[in-house]
Amino acid sequence: MLKRICVFCGSSSGTDEIYARTALEVGRLLAQRGIELVYGGGKVGLMGAVADGCLSAGGRVVGVIPQMLVDKEVAHGGLTELRVVQSMHERKAMMADLADAFVALPGGFGTWDELCEALTWSQLGLHRKACAVLNVNGYYDSLLAMADRATADGFVRPVHRELLLADTDPVRLLDRLASYAVPLVDKWIDRSSR
Repeated sequence: MLKRICVFCGSSSGTDEIYARTALEVGRLLAQRGIELVYGGGKVGLMGAVADGCLSAGGRVVGVIPQMLVDKEVAHGGLTELRVVQSMHERKAMMADLADAFVALPGGFGTWDELCEALTWSQLGLHRKACAVLNVNGYYDSLLAMADRATADGFVRPVHRELLLADTDPVRLLDRLASYAVPLVDKWIDRSSR
């Protein structure tokens, strides 16, 4: 059962209002399902929108943010819980420990880094938690095509490709996450799958 989902997303709202609207909707959906939101602790961009959506629907939100970002005054002041860490590495590790699954909304390098690290940990057998992208407005089409290409060209094993879920609809994606059984993968590193 999913108790907490970690959402990775941008500290920007992007150029199309569909991104912020979807982030708000995801936050509200999590609250309505009784699932806590774990995220990067910011008050800006899609990060702020997903947190505000969850809070506005009565949900619980745990933010994890490095002190350097608190010092820049980007921490969300209205969260259920705000955990302040010393580094980005600690932030990712704590969010991973707290979450039962991961969803990436649109975002930039930081969002991609967080998603890829969670996927890699799953590939290596360090956790068995579902990883997904909400493909808003076709945002992740290229990433999904790259994953398929890496699989076709022998850099990602098919069982590892199955670790990345994707959907365009947030309700359907949350339903899939709730029923998803992460494939058991080898715990050894296959050098051809990196």
